[in-house]
Amino acid sequence: MNKHYRIGLVVPSSNVTVETEMPALLQRHRNATFSFHTTRMRMHTVSPEELRAMNGQRERCVDEIGDAGVDAILYACLVALMVPGHSDGVGEHERTEETVAAQLADRGLAPHVSSSAGALIHTLRASGLTRVGLVMPYLRPLAELVVAYLEAEGIVVTDWRALEVADNAEVGCIPGDRVLEAARSLDLTGADALVLSACVQMPSLPLIQAAEAEFALPVLSAATAGAFTLLDRLGLPVDLPGAGRLLTRDAKVGA
Repeated sequence: MNKHYRIGLVVPSSNVTVETEMPALLQRHRNATFSFHTTRMRMHTVSPEELRAMNGQRERCVDEIGDAGVDAILYACLVALMVPGHSDGVGEHERTEETVAAQLADRGLAPHVSSSAGALIHTLRASGLTRVGLVMPYLRPLAELVVAYLEAEGIVVTDWRALEVADNAEVGCIPGDRVLEAARSLDLTGADALVLSACVQMPSLPLIQAAEAEFALPVLSAATAGAFTLLDRLGLPVDLPGAGRLLTRDAKVGA
């Protein structure tokens, strides 16, 4: 019988996509089953002010999700850890993950803790990818923060597009053809991967397989990187078919 894991998601209150895409991804696993337990931080407009206020709710949300006895936690807002006033610069995702783990350890709890920012960096590094094109929903100033953060972590951003959507509810409704149109406008010369959605709220999961065929590159998103990292942290095979080649790292030939 497959082992069951509880996954805790800490999400902005206006997010809906990660709670759709993460179960859709992990339910494909052959060796485990998963349930998903969410706590929410108030945030509607993707602005530095609202992101800072949202991050201020973290301790409450971490305590709430700890009550569910989860095996792993994903702090599911990529740009939130890159905002001046909250972020101390390079490595903020690691500091946040360590702070969350320490808060739970004080209660005798020890779930694996990841963040969307950390998951993207971990997945790229674990896959040997260092040069990427990015598609993001953010306003340009926030998108520039994401680019600078990744480059400070040693990941070269060869080209990027910001769709300039500030309303986070609208981000969850961005149509796939607009995402692909932005990706097609990128100069991917020298890139070794495409991040089709550097945001867990911007839908992209149904696009990834087709995009890999079109661009002849590994394609990932904040959501698929989150799934990759959760499986890695839990010691489970990374084998989720139909979501890009990076999520079949541990697939058995002929399985």
